Amino acid sequence: MQVCLPIESAFPKAKRSTQVQVVWASRIVTVGGDAPVRIQSMTNTDTVDAIGTAIQVKELAVAGSEMVRITVNTPEAAEAVPYVREQLDRMGIDVPLIGDFHYNGHRLLTDYPACAEALSKYRINPGNVGKGNKRDRQYGQMIDVAMRWNKPVRIGVNWGSLDQELLASLMDDNSARAAPWDARQVMYEALITSAIDSARRAEEMGMQRNKIILSCKVSGVQDLLSVYRELARRGDYALHLGLTEAGMGTKGTVASATALSILLQEGIGDTIRVSLTPQPGEARTQEVVVASEILQALGLRNFVPSVTACPGCGRTTSTTFQELAKQIDDFLRAQMPVWRLRYPGVEGLKVAVMGCIVNGPGESKHADIGISLPGSGEVPVAPVFIDGEKRLTLRGENISQEFQAIVENYIEKRFGTQPAVAEVA
Repeated sequence: MQVCLPIESAFPKAKRSTQVQVVWASRIVTVGGDAPVRIQSMTNTDTVDAIGTAIQVKELAVAGSEMVRITVNTPEAAEAVPYVREQLDRMGIDVPLIGDFHYNGHRLLTDYPACAEALSKYRINPGNVGKGNKRDRQYGQMIDVAMRWNKPVRIGVNWGSLDQELLASLMDDNSARAAPWDARQVMYEALITSAIDSARRAEEMGMQRNKIILSCKVSGVQDLLSVYRELARRGDYALHLGLTEAGMGTKGTVASATALSILLQEGIGDTIRVSLTPQPGEARTQEVVVASEILQALGLRNFVPSVTACPGCGRTTSTTFQELAKQIDDFLRAQMPVWRLRYPGVEGLKVAVMGCIVNGPGESKHADIGISLPGSGEVPVAPVFIDGEKRLTLRGENISQEFQAIVENYIEKRFGTQPAVAEVA
């Protein structure tokens, strides 16, 4: 007799990280613990251009970024930070701002207190805080400022700017081993040690663990998996995930989706960033779209209604289903900034746009609302399924417009009866 074992749950394992709160005014974004995995992005504007930076931060926030990092690299940039915050507040954009500091962060945070106050979190790179006997002092200055203003910090190690003195010390230790590690293993250990030791130094200075987030950025998928699994094993700090320099287009998208999905499925990671190199003419917001798609595909969060569409085959020589699928997807995304408040729960809506009779009716029945368009040689009609039942059939030249109107009407009836609620992070 064959014994069937229970199927393991497909959903990610529970996270066990320390909870951190990133705050601006009345907006509180909770990171870690049982909070949702958060999306972060970063501007590529010159922060000195306060208006241009604020506009891009707004675009990223509207696209779904729950925290936005900006470069603070010069006195002029530090002076501009409060004005960036002011412009955002005037536009009603309460997204928390994160300051990205390297080399001179200790001076900028100390000399420009308005900058330190306007930021909601600081990113500190242990490899770039100073050398020799300056390192601990300059790192300590940044932690002191963070504690003074009650700001959390992300201690963000990057293998492109790793603490070379630490790496050299670990290599010396490794050479004395009976069975030395290979160079890559030593690199992993240097990344992890740098992050954890820096966090412990901050705690020794008085910073609470619930004010610390760690990251160890690398650009290889297998490297990221190895580093973060060990980083998670050694402590319960909240963790920020992302492939650094992931690349452009499909390469960056696929690599980021692969690495982040595996770790998130294992319960590792509390915030994510997809570090895409924008293609010429591509909006900076594309990295936010990809990040939200990763979380939605894993079933961790819903951001926009999902549109199921078939890839097409010899049965679907018409491009109608492709055009309608894109039209509906673009329409739903464009409406979400308004619908998110007007129609609570609409982000969980499932729409199907199918191209022939093979899987069309079945997929449409699985969706909340779906349409099965005629394929090659099929009767030129398009049955529409609502809540699993066939409700009507569309014909003629205006199927696309009629179906979009049906979707809008369905959303109004299903979600419009609920009271509007303020967005909660």
